Amino acid sequence: MKTLPSRYPIPDPLPWSQIAGPLAAAEDSLARLDERLANSPIRQGWIARTHFADAAACLWLEGALVHLDDLVLHDAGMDVRTPTHELTRAHAVLRTRRRIAEAKPDWALSAAGLAGLRGRGGCGDREEEACDRKEEADEARDLEDGEVDAAEPLGVTSTDERLADVFAAVDAAIAQADRTLAHEIANQISRPAERDPLVYDLDWDEEERLDAWRVVIDQTRTLPPALAAAITAEAWSALEPLQHTPWLGRLLAASVLRQRGKTRSHLACLHDGLKAIPRERRRPRDSAGRLTVQLEAIAAAAEAGLKDHDRWLTARTLLARKLDGRRSTSRLPALLEYVLTRPIVSAGMIAAELKITPRAAHDLVAELGLREATGRDRYRAWGVL
Repeated sequence: MKTLPSRYPIPDPLPWSQIAGPLAAAEDSLARLDERLANSPIRQGWIARTHFADAAACLWLEGALVHLDDLVLHDAGMDVRTPTHELTRAHAVLRTRRRIAEAKPDWALSAAGLAGLRGRGGCGDREEEACDRKEEADEARDLEDGEVDAAEPLGVTSTDERLADVFAAVDAAIAQADRTLAHEIANQISRPAERDPLVYDLDWDEEERLDAWRVVIDQTRTLPPALAAAITAEAWSALEPLQHTPWLGRLLAASVLRQRGKTRSHLACLHDGLKAIPRERRRPRDSAGRLTVQLEAIAAAAEAGLKDHDRWLTARTLLARKLDGRRSTSRLPALLEYVLTRPIVSAGMIAAELKITPRAAHDLVAELGLREATGRDRYRAWGVL
């Protein structure tokens, strides 16, 4: 059984002589990247592509190899083979990154956000889907009620009265089902499902560890954003609040940068940045060295993001020249924008996105001159590398 860390001690005083240089580099790199993305024509494409890269890097840091093309095809529901356990885990990281990036900057670090990311509370995926279905049903009933109200001045016949009774019975049944569903969800929240002792450590008090981690977050509010994110990631690694999602800590550290206004236009790729740090340097023994590594990873992620942005923007400019003189109904512009949002695209993905046939997708790829990424004769894929 693993002992519970009571708290994460932030070095006091902070080793400014060791971290000042890496901190300045991280802050400057993040600012340059965010400013570049703020008005970039490929901002959304850059964000979509880096989600895939960071998810693959997350598994790479854990010693598992997940190919980007497999992750892209799995995300599109077009797997060419049975998904592996590592691939499904990488896809979970990908979905979580998207969820954090699409939410408000302070959502992930709030109580509701943490509950949703943990699969607890009323913010889980199933609950959101249920709420969406309920809202759609309510809108449909409102529309039906409006139609019935509009017809009332013409007079209500016996048939109309019978239909009104039927609609009232249906509404009552739907309302009862909604109450039952809400009651079941509330019971699941109040009584968490029992965990298998072969998979989970039953003495692992997640709530207590999360409380200790939140204390660290509160203590970093007066520190520079990059340093606060580094301490957040390091504290998560030391406290290990959740048993099977150690990767969530770096996503929450990236959320600290968004919440503090340092990265308004993107979610930092801290897994990809840490991947650039040599393995033997990732876990120093001293706390100052660990903070230095986290800051170097933040700077490496931002610098790599700048290089990728400039390379993809140049590729887009060159490919856009082939669109001159095309008809207004041409699908080439849509293909160009789509290919910039994925590391690779297949004929099936293009056909599904542009609503064309796979044969037409091959023709568009040939006209645009995309580079083939797999080297295969079958199950080929293309991309802007």
